[in-house]
Order: sequence, then structure tokens, then C-alpha cells
Amino acid sequence: MGKVQLENIKAYAHHGCLPQETNIGSDYLVNVSVDTNLLKASVSDELKDTVDYVHINRIVKQEMAIPSKLLEHVAKRIIDRIFTELPTVANAMVSVSKINPPINGDVEKVTVSLNLQRGQTVN
Repeated sequence: MGKVQLENIKAYAHHGCLPQETNIGSDYLVNVSVDTNLLKASVSDELKDTVDYVHINRIVKQEMAIPSKLLEHVAKRIIDRIFTELPTVANAMVSVSKINPPINGDVEKVTVSLNLQRGQTVN
């Protein structure tokens, strides 16, 4: 097994429970880590034998563009698409961070992380 990681994917999106969050939007950072077998790609040197990180980035950008109330929901949608579109991924972890969240306090960011294995169900 091995990992493919994308760190600090920047996105501007309209997530949140408050009306001003969905109207104005804010900056987000997304991190993705997937577990997959990298041995074949390490020998073949062929993109078809690995997980294409360009594909993962595209999934993140598309899912971040769909407004949601909760960051947990966004993270789950990203993982669902990864499992659907990238069949060699065995495990995926997604962290979504809202920069400068609108809360009473000096908080740089709020982060939600979700880690799921392929086939794992959520009750």
C-alpha cells in the first residue's frame, strides 16, 4: 500500500448554516489522503497504474462548488466520489477547513476531517 496526498487545495465556496455564509462565501482549504497500491506504478511508470491526483483535485473543486450547511457533508461527498470514480482507492481521508470562520473569537480556521474505508457504511 501507499498514499497519494493533496495538501491545501484552495477553494472559495458558500458553505454554512448562517445566511451570510452562503451569500458571501469564504475561503477554504481541503486536504485529501488516499491509500492505494502504488507498487505497480512504481515499476511501470504509467499513470494508468496509479491514482491520478489531477482527478482528485477536480473532484474536490466540483464538490466544493455545491453549497452545503455542514463541512462534514462536503467531506463525505468528496469521499463518495473518490470511491466511485477511483476504484483502486481503499481508504480516503478528507479534511475541509473554513478560514476565518464567523464565530465569536479569534480563530484562524475550523477543520472537519472524515476518514472512511471503501465499503464502510454510515449509520
